[in-house]
Amino acid sequence: MRNFLIIGIAGGLAQILVKKLLAEYPDCNIVGIDSRYIPFFAGRDDIKTIRMKYTRNQFEKVFREYVFDAVFHLARMTHASNNYEERVSQNLIGTKRILDLSKRNKVKKIIFFSTYHVYGALHDNPMFLSEDSLPRASINHPELRDVVEMDQLATNWMWKNQNEIETIVFRPCTIIGAKIKNTMTRYLTTPYAPVCADFNPMFQFVHEEDMALICCHSLKKLPTGVYNVAGSDVIGLDRAREVLEMPSIPIPSFVLHASAKLTRAVFWRFPEYLIDYIQYSCIIDNNLLIQHLGEDIFEYRAKEALLSCKGESDESR
Repeated sequence: MRNFLIIGIAGGLAQILVKKLLAEYPDCNIVGIDSRYIPFFAGRDDIKTIRMKYTRNQFEKVFREYVFDAVFHLARMTHASNNYEERVSQNLIGTKRILDLSKRNKVKKIIFFSTYHVYGALHDNPMFLSEDSLPRASINHPELRDVVEMDQLATNWMWKNQNEIETIVFRPCTIIGAKIKNTMTRYLTTPYAPVCADFNPMFQFVHEEDMALICCHSLKKLPTGVYNVAGSDVIGLDRAREVLEMPSIPIPSFVLHASAKLTRAVFWRFPEYLIDYIQYSCIIDNNLLIQHLGEDIFEYRAKEALLSCKGESDESR
């Protein structure tokens, strides 16, 4: 493989992935597209960046002009955007378009990013959630419906077309690092953010460098399938904020739920469903990934990954 398409090239994780791919495949050519401004990779002949809207005509034009061996789909629109119609268009319709174009144009492999959020943080979650666990995130939070549907769309498409194209669906835990600025890292690095006084859920984190390396290795070492991505160590929310030296405000869970709108307005913007994740654990089983890549694929433990959040960050989806 030497020709790669990265959708969502402006994100922090994509920038790291580009460096990993160039190191592993020195003769490769990379095309990166994004709807956002792309300030990186100027002057590189082996990296072509295109700023464009995620429409059918635009995608078809890209696939007509270039031949790709692998496609990395990193462009899931998060719930930092309140425009539900736009999220559905990009997350669902855009994803189906990319998958079908990849198949039609004989792409060898697709690496698709979902999230562990599809499982949901619920009081009756088992100790570890495997890839076979039901995605229940939208039970209490209908606003997560497009995230769950996007995951199921990619998974169903993967199995339906497994004899024609290899597809990887990643469900990573919270990705953190100096280049990542997502909802959870904003919460963790916000001083005096509220925590549930009567709960201390366990968390898993994967460092941005480890996640990018796993993406790179997936081209050769991972067969078609769904893979949870998380290190083997867990850390309590209280301890995570201590590591980052961030003071918290303990609030009873029933008060926190009742005052969710006020809390978001005063402290920080984050979707209401995140309250469940600072109340109940959502721990994913990484055994399937470890079987193929080995446990030493993770260079950073949870504490080390958390400390990397103190660096300057770029926005990432």
